[in-house]
Amino acid sequence: QVQLVESGGGLVQAGGSLRLSCVGSGSIFRIMVLGWYRQAPGKQRELVAAISSRGTTNYEDSVKGRFTISRDNAKNTVYLQMNSLKPEDTAVYYCNVGGTLGGTVGAYWGQGTQVTVSS
Repeated sequence: QVQLVESGGGLVQAGGSLRLSCVGSGSIFRIMVLGWYRQAPGKQRELVAAISSRGTTNYEDSVKGRFTISRDNAKNTVYLQMNSLKPEDTAVYYCNVGGTLGGTVGAYWGQGTQVTVSS
């Protein structure tokens, strides 16, 4: 069983930055694909970014060049650095473990953290 705890969400003005963190338990965390997903009101959950155990990354088109996913296996932590935030980035962001780089979700989810970008 993998437990995930997210942090770092909040309210920010357009153009600002936030860094999300997700700390996981369990030794499998470091060998799994880690992903960040988001869900805006009235919309389906979508992949934002994913990173493999070797550091290969994949990004949703609208965040390329603005968001960076990274991982620290020694700390069982995955990060999402979000720069140049836009109001359309407003959503609940979820950490996911065990999926694929292409967006097939894994079995484990965090509780979600709210990101609100004001215009």
